[in-house]
Amino acid sequence: MKQFLIIVTLLLSITSLNAQNFTRQDTLRGSITPEREWWDLNYYHLNVKVDPSKKFISGHNIVRYKVLKAAQTLQIDLQEPMRIEAVVQDGKQLKFTSEGNAHFIKLKKKQIPGEFNQLKITYSGNPKEAVRAPWDGGFSWKEDKNGNPFVATSCQGLGASVWWPNKDHMYDEVDSMRISATVPKNLMDVSNGQLESVEDLGDYKTYNWVVKNPINNYGVNVNIGNYVHFGEVYEGENGPLKLDYYVLPENLEKAKKQFVQTPMMLQAFEYWFGPYPFYEDGFKLVEVPYLGMEHQSSVTYGNKYENGYLGRDLSGTGWGLQFDFIIIHEAGHEWFANNITYKDIADMWVHEGFTAYSEILYLDYHFGKNASAEYVIGTRASIQNDSPIIGPYGVNKEGSSDMYYKGANILHTLRQLVEDDEKWRQMLRGLNKDFHHQTVTSEQIENYLSEKSGKDLSAFFDQYLRTTLIPALEYKIDGETISYRYVDIVAGFDMPIKVSVDGSEKWLFPTAEWKTEDLEGTQVDFDKNFYIETQKI
Repeated sequence: MKQFLIIVTLLLSITSLNAQNFTRQDTLRGSITPEREWWDLNYYHLNVKVDPSKKFISGHNIVRYKVLKAAQTLQIDLQEPMRIEAVVQDGKQLKFTSEGNAHFIKLKKKQIPGEFNQLKITYSGNPKEAVRAPWDGGFSWKEDKNGNPFVATSCQGLGASVWWPNKDHMYDEVDSMRISATVPKNLMDVSNGQLESVEDLGDYKTYNWVVKNPINNYGVNVNIGNYVHFGEVYEGENGPLKLDYYVLPENLEKAKKQFVQTPMMLQAFEYWFGPYPFYEDGFKLVEVPYLGMEHQSSVTYGNKYENGYLGRDLSGTGWGLQFDFIIIHEAGHEWFANNITYKDIADMWVHEGFTAYSEILYLDYHFGKNASAEYVIGTRASIQNDSPIIGPYGVNKEGSSDMYYKGANILHTLRQLVEDDEKWRQMLRGLNKDFHHQTVTSEQIENYLSEKSGKDLSAFFDQYLRTTLIPALEYKIDGETISYRYVDIVAGFDMPIKVSVDGSEKWLFPTAEWKTEDLEGTQVDFDKNFYIETQKI
């Protein structure tokens, strides 16, 4: 009966996904279309002028690419109400047709495999204004307390094509790029990478930023304000790392106190995950008029210079007030999101589960293992189990928001199964080394963890990622004898768990079938580090 209910649950989940009525636009945005798959991104030069008074942007993007196979139609994405004004290749203007936010460029030049070609795409418009950044993204057009424009972009999920033309699918990252942002002369732009030069144009200034590492589209940003700057150098695993901080003048002293957590973050994450992945591009914290976002080498910050999440502890244990959530969480994404990037947003847990788990490892490094365990267990109160963590593929649709703290608890549970903390650390570092600057699928990550742990984790991941069911251990105790089994599990789920019997540690090996064994004691306590439910019957 239990297995029947599980099958029904899975079928209902599939039916629910089908009932979402995905459109042709969802497919054009979320899949590797024929017009995308024949060419490989090599370089962008995004040149954009921002006029805050009109909430208007204009400019062009140079797209250099390598031809993988012969084709003559290329897809570029730019979302309404933005408009492509012209497309030029080798001095010749090209025709294109538009289907919603997807634009199909008819190439005149023969596309020969192995060759590099480039396009110049000129565009302009009033981009979508963010309603509740960063969740409902776009441009945030705000003012600071002195009336100066305070402008920033955020576009994960929604897509970078909300404000600039690009190949807007996560599977193909550009190898390097240049960002030239032209802003009013009394303001500064802070973008990704290192500042190469500033050009004085009279009423405007152009800030030229160079990104030397691969970068995902949504990681590209412009942040415009009356910024002041301070910085430091961190002596990291790969040598000196330049740290730069850009904040509003009135927050300078608060920032100098709060941002001391940046080197602390780097100490913890380089220990657990390996070297910071973008030494050549430096690391920045940039104040913005919204909560924050993991833009690569240009992490945005709006947590009001308080510890916790806007002053709150998401775990309810007190440990969440020992660190600034945005500094730690968003910087954790430099390893999981920017270094290791999902190919399809359906696998977004690879970003958010591991990065929510980075909060735990920050506590572990600076406050100890008990603190980190209390924190992650405390976050279970926010898990809804409303839908599977992994979403539908090919339509730009993420799974449940449980990807954050259910994801973190999955990884915390897996650490218990690995048993050896040093082995676990090397597995996490190995992920960032072996998938360095790559786009991945959840399946790749799952298989890697299975291989390196020496355990078949296929049922483990199917259980936690692809269903909403939490394994329940039914048990009954008769004297010093315990009988137990799992219910609410997928076929093959047999995760061992740890118990304490009269103070002595013992492993149980439950399956779907009843087992009975002698405990040699009467007081049984189940280890709370395992994300399961227990039901005494």
